[in-house]
Amino acid sequence: MTKQKQIKLGAIIHGVGGHVSGWRHPEAITDASVNFGFYKQQAQKAESGKFDLVFIADGLYITEKSIPHFLNRFEPITILSALASVTSHIGLVGTLSTSYSEPFTVARQFASIDLISDGRSGWNVVTSPLEGSAKNYSKTEHPSHPERYRIANEYLEVTRGLWDSWEDDAFVRDKESGVFFDPSKLHTLNHKGEYFSVQGPLNIARSRQGQPVIFQAGASEDGRAFAAKVADAIFAGHESIDEAKAYYADIKKRAASEGRNPDEVVILPGIAPIIGLTEEEAERKYQEVANLVTIDKALDYLGRFFEHHDFSQYPLDEPFPELGDFGSNSFRSGTDKIKQTAKEKNLTLRQVALNVATPRNEFTGTPEYVADRVQAWFEENAADGFIIAAALPKGLDDFVDHVVPILQERGLYRTEYEADTLRGNLGIPVPANRYTKVNV
Repeated sequence: MTKQKQIKLGAIIHGVGGHVSGWRHPEAITDASVNFGFYKQQAQKAESGKFDLVFIADGLYITEKSIPHFLNRFEPITILSALASVTSHIGLVGTLSTSYSEPFTVARQFASIDLISDGRSGWNVVTSPLEGSAKNYSKTEHPSHPERYRIANEYLEVTRGLWDSWEDDAFVRDKESGVFFDPSKLHTLNHKGEYFSVQGPLNIARSRQGQPVIFQAGASEDGRAFAAKVADAIFAGHESIDEAKAYYADIKKRAASEGRNPDEVVILPGIAPIIGLTEEEAERKYQEVANLVTIDKALDYLGRFFEHHDFSQYPLDEPFPELGDFGSNSFRSGTDKIKQTAKEKNLTLRQVALNVATPRNEFTGTPEYVADRVQAWFEENAADGFIIAAALPKGLDDFVDHVVPILQERGLYRTEYEADTLRGNLGIPVPANRYTKVNV
């Protein structure tokens, strides 16, 4: 008898929140982005709900107009290392840029978290969309969108090669004989490519899950191709089930064309549920958040996607301005969608800014309604699971306490962890070490 497929769940821990004015909510902890107690509570709450993972996003450039959460927040590697010590089963996934870091260092960092957590780490591979990032890394210019993905492809090739430096039984540690390791099971990478020259070997061994799980979040053409080729899991973002189904089918098809098993590429759209015990309560909660944002803040937030373009120069109540290629070298898929929607619906700048700052999503309603939408997306091949981004300070608690039990009762979601590694819970196999001889 085939076991029923189960929904996968992650929680993004966003400090004071991804909403530009969410920190003003009466229930918000205003220093949450640098408050370890808050991160610990969120991670443990997600683990109590049997979530597969917690997710820490990141960025490398800020201005005075950035979202408050971005101005003063933990760096992912550091906070994930701390969270590893206060959790036992939940995966620990963090964002780190291939455009502004070195493969050897990053391979060490994620391999270290993987051993600290006993096989629960994951790396969200990003190419850094914000052009200003170059100014913080002694670079004269931000690499172009296509070049960033060429760099990322070689970067991941190097990193995965370094992770295989030691075969799994290389460390003998025999006090009697004085043999600490088997030299025949240590391998030097000697990579020389277009962007990187890395000798190796890496000075840390593989964990029980072999290698950290690779996440990716690109939605552009380059991003989709990269994800289908290398990602174990994909953090997606869609406004409708039809859009999500098209993306899901496209990625699974691309993965198959790369010779991969599509079932081993887990697609997880991000959603921001707003849950009320009644529809009226859910609507009231949405309005509480929406009413916190001023039009000035909404314009600033919109500008972030368009290379920090100043939208205050345009009339608010006239059609969304023509922007040409603005945004093409940053959040390409996102900016293309914003421009397309504005044109198709003939939206004003005010409408676009407010919609982007506080989007109304279909996961707003009673626990039963939200569970129905989660189930529909899952069963109609729009998602393998979801990354839950709390739209309200207690949003994760609401989802775990009220929606998770419904999904469990329907047999769609686990009541206990199947494994104690991230790969084990996601259903992704442990990659064989490329140097290990297989007996046939």
